[in-house]
Amino acid sequence: MPDAAAEPGTAAARNAAEEKSAFAHPAVEPDSTAGYGDHPDQVIDFYAPRGVPGPGEAAPVVVVLHGGSWRAPYDRRHISPFAGFLAERGFAVASVEYRRGAAGTGPDGSGEPVAGRWPDTFDDVAAALDALPELVRQHLPRADARRTVLTGHSAGGHLALWAAARHLLPADAPWRTDRPAPLRGVVALAPIADFEVADKLDVCGGAARQLLGGGELFAERRPYADPALLLPTGIATTLVQGRADVDVPQAVAEAYADAAAKAGEVVGVTLLEDVGHYPLIDPAADACAVVAEELAQLAW
Repeated sequence: MPDAAAEPGTAAARNAAEEKSAFAHPAVEPDSTAGYGDHPDQVIDFYAPRGVPGPGEAAPVVVVLHGGSWRAPYDRRHISPFAGFLAERGFAVASVEYRRGAAGTGPDGSGEPVAGRWPDTFDDVAAALDALPELVRQHLPRADARRTVLTGHSAGGHLALWAAARHLLPADAPWRTDRPAPLRGVVALAPIADFEVADKLDVCGGAARQLLGGGELFAERRPYADPALLLPTGIATTLVQGRADVDVPQAVAEAYADAAAKAGEVVGVTLLEDVGHYPLIDPAADACAVVAEELAQLAW
């Protein structure tokens, strides 16, 4: 008997079609790749801007953090068409890879991979952002690192918000910085932005709880990892969210925006009608053009 949830016209069917479209594009090869550490996953792909705004004018930098529930099967390759799309729009792009959860949930390593590695995932994002200004100078000579915007999709949206809030981490956090990151802003795409709400909604199969180690560690580590607890950042932030998103529902983004408001910070929320989770990174979708415009508003 066919799955009723996947029948035409259902939210599940639309989500499946949107995912298929986003993943149908061939991977776009970067112009160069550089390491920021010794692990094979500690690399950044660089895409030079095509069609820089004016002769001799440097392009702004967009740093991309891919999603995939912090799980190993999803790497930066799946977001390379989005990175290439942004390069065609005149941005210099740095697409960051990082360590994800590799082992299965079963005792023999079988089953669905766990979400992320503690603390490796956070170690990598912090190290990549710290290394980025020098790497941009080396690999993107037509770029202006002083005009950097950070973006990420889904789990990558969480990492983007977290990276912009490192100056607010607890004093004993190894990733804490003494000042805000030198960013023009953050555009988080369907981000897993509030771990309490995401956990209640079982977003991505309980990925946020897995990322922090589960059990009592979830509450213990949340102050070091949950963007909703790291506010106000003082950095211009916009969330782009599809109203029809069934993977990371709108309620998660709204919870983060509410937490920001309570902390005295205004966070922009761009809600897109009839849009699910994947069109935000799908160059064939109108929603992707909206994302590019949001980035441009902060970068230029």
